[in-house]
Amino acid sequence: MSGAVLVAIAAAIGNLLQGWDNATIAGAVLYIKKDFNLDSQPTLEGLIVATSLIGATLITTCSGAIADSLGRRPLLIISSMLYFVSGLVMLWSPNVYILLLARLLDGFGIGIAVTLVPVYISETAPPEIRGSLNTLPQFTGSGGMFLSYCMVFAMSLMPKPNWRLMLGVLSIPSVIYFFLTLFFLPESPRWLVSKGRMIEAKKVLQRLRGREDVAGEMALLVEGLGVGGDTSIEEYIIGPANELTDEVDPSDEKDQIKLYGPDQGLSWIAKPVTGQSALGLVSRHGSMANQSGFVDPLVTLFGSVHEKLPESGSMRSMLFPHFGSMFSVGGNQPRNEDWDEESLAREGEGYNSDAAGADSDDNLHSPLISRQTTSMEKDMVAPAHGSLSSIRQSSLVHGTAGEPGGSTGIGGGWQLAWKWTEREGADGKKEGGFKRIYLHQEGIPGSRRGSIVSLAGGDVQADGEFVQAAALVSQPALYSQDLVNQNPVGPAMVHPSAAKGPSWRDLFEPGVKHALVVGVGLQILQQFSGINGVLYYTPQILEQAGVGVLLSNLGISSSSASLLISAVTTLLMLPCIAVAMRLMDISGRRSLLLYTIPILIVTLVVLVLSSIINLGNVLHASISTVSVVVYFCCFVMGFGPIPNILCAEIFPTRVRGLCIAICALTFWIGDIIVTYSLPVMLKSVGLGGVFGMYAIVCVISWVFVYLKVPETKGMPLEVITEFFSVGAKQVAAAKHE
Repeated sequence: MSGAVLVAIAAAIGNLLQGWDNATIAGAVLYIKKDFNLDSQPTLEGLIVATSLIGATLITTCSGAIADSLGRRPLLIISSMLYFVSGLVMLWSPNVYILLLARLLDGFGIGIAVTLVPVYISETAPPEIRGSLNTLPQFTGSGGMFLSYCMVFAMSLMPKPNWRLMLGVLSIPSVIYFFLTLFFLPESPRWLVSKGRMIEAKKVLQRLRGREDVAGEMALLVEGLGVGGDTSIEEYIIGPANELTDEVDPSDEKDQIKLYGPDQGLSWIAKPVTGQSALGLVSRHGSMANQSGFVDPLVTLFGSVHEKLPESGSMRSMLFPHFGSMFSVGGNQPRNEDWDEESLAREGEGYNSDAAGADSDDNLHSPLISRQTTSMEKDMVAPAHGSLSSIRQSSLVHGTAGEPGGSTGIGGGWQLAWKWTEREGADGKKEGGFKRIYLHQEGIPGSRRGSIVSLAGGDVQADGEFVQAAALVSQPALYSQDLVNQNPVGPAMVHPSAAKGPSWRDLFEPGVKHALVVGVGLQILQQFSGINGVLYYTPQILEQAGVGVLLSNLGISSSSASLLISAVTTLLMLPCIAVAMRLMDISGRRSLLLYTIPILIVTLVVLVLSSIINLGNVLHASISTVSVVVYFCCFVMGFGPIPNILCAEIFPTRVRGLCIAICALTFWIGDIIVTYSLPVMLKSVGLGGVFGMYAIVCVISWVFVYLKVPETKGMPLEVITEFFSVGAKQVAAAKHE
């Protein structure tokens, strides 16, 4: 996965520049006040800092739509150019108005980077390490703050510190970022697929994954184009065809899903355990039950997946070696020269291909999903008139956590498959339809403990070659209802480029609305926990706390001392973020939030008490410094990176840009309010009152996370959005009970 790691590191440089700027303005504002005589104008002082936030807010209102239209990479390039230009203008800044203009341009660059870097990393990273890689922006941001504080501290020791030079240095690292975005970063493969540019997407995935076989993930990306849909949870017993078919009632054969391997003929059978709805099954077996009635059913639904992960290294983890399914593309849709397809005409059954063999892409080593000739073709009966798209079948290779997925392994132990079902219509003609299946092997076959759904009767024998698998079953993204209503011949599908773009109406789909509640709620609470206000004004807060006493014997002024303490604070953050990177995909996002937020509450309460009780200058300064350091370190392990990580994971591909823009807009509006109001609040209620309000917000945040935020570690993005769709149904059903 070195390709994905290097790309994530390069993209995260945009957040390094954001951290650099945050720390620089925090230190430089001490000297800007003196230069422009702003001591009696706290409003204008706050505006100098907040102007970049205003710029970030303005650009965020349109960045989502632009990113969906132009792509992620072009906007990252524009972001690097804005950083560079703003640095030069701040270096010049003859008056406060030019400085405000420069800060506005800087805000444009920050807004694009902060909004799109997490999205870009999520769309390029494999599920198993997505959380770790998406913690990199937090790491590089804190690293940029440390380097900037060191620079500002060194300049503060000069006889006449130059704040223009402090701010103008930003142009140097921005040049490096520009060349990385221009010559190294590829476009997001998910965005390329959404535009029908399949060949480019495949090449990018091969580079990111370091292997040739990316067919399964390509198919997954295509499936991610859907928004919502009628998703249900089912449970299957999967085993060899000859053994499973001997033990089931022949009358149930129509319910079986036929899976094919690399050899000719039927290899495996997936038998649905029960025909009950997902809502009834989940409720009956208690995994969704919540006695208190307050916890969101979605939280428990996600948790049930992580309670029963496959046993790594066991024999049962190898029971998916050669499963297969059929998949077809094309239909009566316009051809696109970038459509990655291999058209093969069906012989002897009167089906015509939509494309001649000469039109297929000769540059591809293999089609999207390799064709396997099996007896399934003879089972597919369609009306005699019209045409049938090319049929492809693939071998499923089991992909477990930490292992590269095979042709339909999509990461995190999940498999992607499709099934074709037929029925007789009113006119006697056979009608068919596609269903997409995300399969996830249960850790203990037949166990009832913690599974999404459990076997209705009896446990599977431990020594049999059977696998109990949970399945998310839904309509394929390209087999739309509109196409079904056209009565297509065979399993025709829409080409990705023919699929409609995002619309505001999609935001009201239940699963998307549910995800927006989680994303927007986390962004609001993160900002009003006060972190950005504390970061921007850390030097002043520490100076007001009397931290200069600690270094006064060294001859260092209180301003320089506060900058030095800020540098040490950010340095201590780095190992904490490194620990968070390790735990993000092990403990998970939800667990980190639940364990770190209480520490934030304790440190804020200590700060409140230390400001109320007279402890003496030295003791007060020591307690304040330690509390702020612990607060920052715990924040960057949980509440710092995780809201952006989750927001980049929980929305469908087609509306991800719009939804991220909404969440980012919430982020920046809250940031502006906190940053702009902090100087006024410090004068009105004092430092203790400010931290007291932050502590109350942190308590509310912990309750919100416990009740509403699900665990998404190790799950493909497309599977996460399907779970949100199912969870929305759970909430709707609970309201009607």
